[in-house]
Amino acid sequence: MKPWFAVVVWIGALLAGQFCTPGAHGHELSGYIEGEMRFFPNAPLFDGQQNNNASLALQPEYYHELKSGSSFTFVPFVRLDSADSRRTHADIRELNFLYLAERWELTVGIDKVFWGVTEFHHLVDIINQTDLVEALDAEQKLGQPMVHLSVPADWGTLDFFILPWFREMTFPGPGGRLRPGPLVDTDHPVYESPAEQSHLDFALRYSGTIGNTDFGIYHFSGTGREPGFLPAVTPAGGLVLRPFYQIIQQTGLDLQTVAGQWLWKLEALHRSGQGPAFFAATGGFEYTFVAVGDTAMDVGLLAEYAYDERGNRAGTFYQNDAMFGLRLTANDAASSEVLIGAILDLENRTKLISIQGSRRIGDRVKLTIDAGFFVDPDPQDILFDLRRDDFLRLQLAVFF
Repeated sequence: MKPWFAVVVWIGALLAGQFCTPGAHGHELSGYIEGEMRFFPNAPLFDGQQNNNASLALQPEYYHELKSGSSFTFVPFVRLDSADSRRTHADIRELNFLYLAERWELTVGIDKVFWGVTEFHHLVDIINQTDLVEALDAEQKLGQPMVHLSVPADWGTLDFFILPWFREMTFPGPGGRLRPGPLVDTDHPVYESPAEQSHLDFALRYSGTIGNTDFGIYHFSGTGREPGFLPAVTPAGGLVLRPFYQIIQQTGLDLQTVAGQWLWKLEALHRSGQGPAFFAATGGFEYTFVAVGDTAMDVGLLAEYAYDERGNRAGTFYQNDAMFGLRLTANDAASSEVLIGAILDLENRTKLISIQGSRRIGDRVKLTIDAGFFVDPDPQDILFDLRRDDFLRLQLAVFF
C-alpha cells in the first residue's frame, strides 16, 4: 500500500473510534463554488493554446469538533477548465485529525502549512507543493500528507514534521496559457532518491516573539519542492522538459517587525543538494497611511528586494529584482481591497505588472479581479515565453 493511502486509512480508523464515543460536540459545513473567466488579449505563442478559458471550482469544508477540543477537518477541491486538461484537476487540500493535549498538539493526515512574511515572493515556504495550474503567483498549494507535532510554550513554539509522501508540482498542459514553450512532462518525473515519492522528509521549526519581532527558524531535509528540468524527446520527436526532484538540505529564517506604522519583513535561506549550495533572501517594508484624507481608507506602500545567489541558474525570476506595491484598503462593509504591484528585473529590462482587487457582494458573494502584464521580457529571462500572455481574470465565488 502506498504511504498516501496508508495515511488516509490510518486517519479513518482513528476517526471512527473518536466519533463513536460520547465526546462528539459539533460540526460545520462551509465552503465555496467559484466561476472564473480568464481573458488573454494577445494571440497565443504556441500551438494548441486558446485565447480565453472558463472554469468552475468547488471547495467544500467539513469541520467536526469534539468536546475535548480535538477536531477533524476535510477540505476537497476540484476544478473543471474549458481549455487546459491539466487544469481540470482534483485535490484533497486537508483531511486530518487534530488531537489537543494539555501541552502539545498532534495533527495526522493531509494538511496545509504556510511559512513566510513577505508580500511578493514566499521564499521560505516549503512544506506544501505549489499547485501551479491554479495561478502563476504560486499562492495555491496542494495538500501534504504529514504527521505534525506542535509544542507551544512561553519560550516559543516547536514544530516537528514527518512527511511520508511527496507531491509533484502541477504544470499547464498543451491548451494552457502561462506556460513555457517546451511542455513539462509531468507523467515522467525524475527523482534523485530511489524511493521517489516515498522518500521520508523531515522538518523542524522554532518560532517565537521578541519584543515587536516575530521570527521563525527551520531546517528541512528531503525532496525539494522546486524541481530542475531535464530536456527529453518524445516518441513523436518533440522536445519536453522532465521535472527533476533532488534531495536537499534547507535552513530558513523569517522575521517580521512592527515599528509604529512600519512593517519590516525578511525571509532568507541556505540550500544544499540541488547543485552548488547557495543563499537567497527577500525583504523589505510596508508603511501604512491610516485614515487617509479623513476617510476610512488605509493606503500601504510596499518595497521589497529579492536576491538569489544562483543568478540565471535559478528556477525562479526572483534573482535580482526590486518590487514595489500600493495597497488600498477601504475598510468598508464590503471589505474592498486593491493591490497594485510591479516587479523590476535589475539585470535586464523585464517587468511584471500586477493588479489584484476584491470586494464582497452581500454576505455570501465575493468578486475578485486579477490582471498581469509582462512588459519587455528579455529573451534570456524565464518570463520570455509568457510575452503574449498578458491576462485578465475574473472570479465570482459564492460561499455557503
